Amino acid sequence: MNYTVSEEYNCIIFTFKGKMMGGPAAQELHDKIKSLIEKNKTNVIADLSRVNFMNSSGIGILIAALTSLRNAGGNLKLCGASDRIESILVVTKLITVFEHYKSIKEAVDSYQTN
Repeated sequence: MNYTVSEEYNCIIFTFKGKMMGGPAAQELHDKIKSLIEKNKTNVIADLSRVNFMNSSGIGILIAALTSLRNAGGNLKLCGASDRIESILVVTKLITVFEHYKSIKEAVDSYQTN
């Protein structure tokens, strides 16, 4: 699992690439989320537009991040999920748990209106 981190309009954006399957990067991501919470940066977006595969471990990573952020008064919003990834979210009913948007801009804008 590869990802980059950027900041835009008071939102932290994780852009994931390739396969989301857990592994050592999952702990690194968890540590990064914890660090963001400590800095009170809890408006987070997961850009899934470059993810071509996700298994249950990848889903677990997103759920763990969402739980940590919501417990800290923040949120994790998803954007850019392909039809394939979106179908996984529908089948698991996580589409009702996560706020999801077509683009990063829509996700960022949703934080500005809350």
